[in-house]
Amino acid sequence: MEKQKFSITKRLESFKYAFNGIAILLREEHNARIHMFVAICVCISGFVLNISSYEWIAIIMCIGTVISLEIINSAIENICDFISPEKHDQIKRIKDLAAAGVLVVTITSVAVGAIIFVTRILNLL
Repeated sequence: MEKQKFSITKRLESFKYAFNGIAILLREEHNARIHMFVAICVCISGFVLNISSYEWIAIIMCIGTVISLEIINSAIENICDFISPEKHDQIKRIKDLAAAGVLVVTITSVAVGAIIFVTRILNLL
C-alpha cells in the first residue's frame, strides 16, 4: 500500500464525513435529540445564570462527553445490527454495555449540572 501525501483538501474533506455522521445521529437517534435539547437548555441556563468560566468548562466537557459517547453507542449498535440482524444474546450484551456507558456519563453530567445550577436557582427563589 502506497503512502499518500498530506493534502489539505483531503483533510478538509474528512470534515464532510464527520458532519454527515452528526446529521445521521440527529436524524436517526431519538436519545441524541433529547441530549441535544438538554444541552441547549443547559447552555441557555448558563448564560442566564451567569456561570463562571470554570463552570462553563465543566458544562462543555460534560456535553461533549455525553454526545460523543452517544455517537459511539450508536456506531456500536449499528455494527451489531449489521453483523447480527437476528436476536443474539451476545449482541444484546454488547449493546447493553454500550448503552450503560451513555447512562453513566449522563448521570455524572446531571450531577455536575446540579452542583453548578441548583444553588443558583435556589438563590433566585
